[in-house]
Amino acid sequence: MDKLIESKVMRALVEFEMIDDGDKILIGLSGGKDSLLLTYTLAILRDRLAKKFSLAALTIDPQFDENFHVNAAKLKKFCDELEIEHRIHAVDIAGVIREQGKNPCFTCAYFRRAAINRIATEIGAKKVAYAHHLDDAVETFFMSLLSSGQLTTFQPKSFLSRTNVTVIRPLVYLREFEVEKFVTAKNFEVLKSPCPIDGATNRQTIKNLIVELGKIFPDLFEHLAAAMRKNSVGELWDAPKTRRQMREIYFSYVHASL
Repeated sequence: MDKLIESKVMRALVEFEMIDDGDKILIGLSGGKDSLLLTYTLAILRDRLAKKFSLAALTIDPQFDENFHVNAAKLKKFCDELEIEHRIHAVDIAGVIREQGKNPCFTCAYFRRAAINRIATEIGAKKVAYAHHLDDAVETFFMSLLSSGQLTTFQPKSFLSRTNVTVIRPLVYLREFEVEKFVTAKNFEVLKSPCPIDGATNRQTIKNLIVELGKIFPDLFEHLAAAMRKNSVGELWDAPKTRRQMREIYFSYVHASL
């Protein structure tokens, strides 16, 4: 395995204590470059590390593509070569999107996560591994700031109390270009996303915006990544007062002036 990839993944595993002895980890495998790298890396580390854990992979068929079975067969072969159990689970996300007409990205993510968490519980996997990398985290952070005024992003490790499943993201220290370089060198067959709006999402807009702003502010990405840490918070305004608090203070001003 590439030393850079291994060192960054190991940093994430160690810093956030992602794996315990006896874990069964279910990998969300879409067939994109990120999930292929995640699956391959965890398979290598499974055989190298002192901690003993097992792996399974799950591919969600969102019903966007009638020929999905062709790609599914390729993913099964990929997993077989790594000695990883592979499952395919169909979820009619396309139908739900047509019926509800709501935000397609939110709907897709929600139903994917729900299905993965359910399958994890069924097969006794206490951990679910997703292939989000550092670019994903920074884009989520920046998108949240611009769209909701909140400083938030996904966590490298998070416990879901409803399902008793812990989500881990071992690639959080890898840049997207590092993932792409490794996957290309390994000649992995990266599958095209079946998403009908792939490349035209809000996330893609944010990704492009970071690139453009980076031409003006060369350290923008690094600064955004640093800003995600809790200890990076400088001087911010106090939280807004409640309506009741404001009312009490307001009348203190009015009465004092009479």
